[in-house]
Amino acid sequence: MMFYLHRLSDQIGGFNVFFYVTFRAVAAAVTAFGLCLIFGNFVIRKLISLKIGQPIRTAAEVRRLAELHGGKQGTPTMGGVLLIGAIFLASVLWARPDNRFVWLVLFSLLYLGILGFIDDYLKVTKKNTDGVSGRMKLLAQVVLALIVASVFLTSPLLQVQARSLYLPFFKVPVITNMGWITLLFFALVIVGSSNAVNLTDGLDGLAIGCTVTVALAYAFLSYAAGNFRIAEYLQVPFYPFTGELTVICAALVGAGLGFLWFNCHPAKVFMGDTGSLAIGGAIGVVAICCKQEFLLAVVGGVFVVEAISVILQVLSFQLTGRRIFAMSPLHHHFELVGWKENTVIVRFWILSAIFALLGLATLKLR
Repeated sequence: MMFYLHRLSDQIGGFNVFFYVTFRAVAAAVTAFGLCLIFGNFVIRKLISLKIGQPIRTAAEVRRLAELHGGKQGTPTMGGVLLIGAIFLASVLWARPDNRFVWLVLFSLLYLGILGFIDDYLKVTKKNTDGVSGRMKLLAQVVLALIVASVFLTSPLLQVQARSLYLPFFKVPVITNMGWITLLFFALVIVGSSNAVNLTDGLDGLAIGCTVTVALAYAFLSYAAGNFRIAEYLQVPFYPFTGELTVICAALVGAGLGFLWFNCHPAKVFMGDTGSLAIGGAIGVVAICCKQEFLLAVVGGVFVVEAISVILQVLSFQLTGRRIFAMSPLHHHFELVGWKENTVIVRFWILSAIFALLGLATLKLR
């Protein structure tokens, strides 16, 4: 909404800054950060009063990990409502309201947030870690992918963009028309990114800290894809609607830092599936909109490694009866081999920053 204030620049000097994406992106980040700080304690108190406590798996399930995390029992979860609310309000306030990509990403954020909320609610009410079944989650995520694909494929302006496939290190699309495979590809990106962030959310501040670096990288990628001169210089695909996603990514950075204020070790609140599914899926949709889907595997390297560790662990146990890791996802493996929780978290943050820089570096290696 604040975008339209630039129309006052003819009468009042200085209001033209509201036209620029960079200014509004910074403003969105600061707004989201401020909203989290202002309402954080209120949300935490409300969750505590409602007895929305995080259930911890029993010792029989995870042995040593239950001892390490026993003190987290009862810490309020569903804190993702604070995260989602801050991102949504900051984005609506500072992004252009006539941009279809803005609403597509925000819709995806809310859609997966509701799915995660239902999952968290079932876990809390049942007093165990069983929420929405894996099949139902997958089905709901695939439905979102179909909705996202329909937005692209029903628009003559966006069809070519949706069906093109770009890979890092290549200047031109390796496939110009994926046809019906586009639907499967979108589903893979959204399901993969949403669940990868969800799997990473196992230690205080781990997932949200890594999310901040990924969102910061995609703020730059979105801005580059939406600015003709920068896109031409970096030889990345130019899509005019994409620039406004810089505002949403910046809002995610600000909200992430604000949430980390309360989620850092020892955490006062957990985001739960409410937050992890939502922000993971939203990042996936942003990657689709700026045609940097495969680059997400580099920028979000920590999320990818965490997801792969789970896949390898399951396959190894099913095929050989042996486990590769002490426990999966990978962050729990390092805990069980003797790393302190804070050590695991900070080292994974460092890796996330390195992965983000490597991803951005590929823009010049084409």
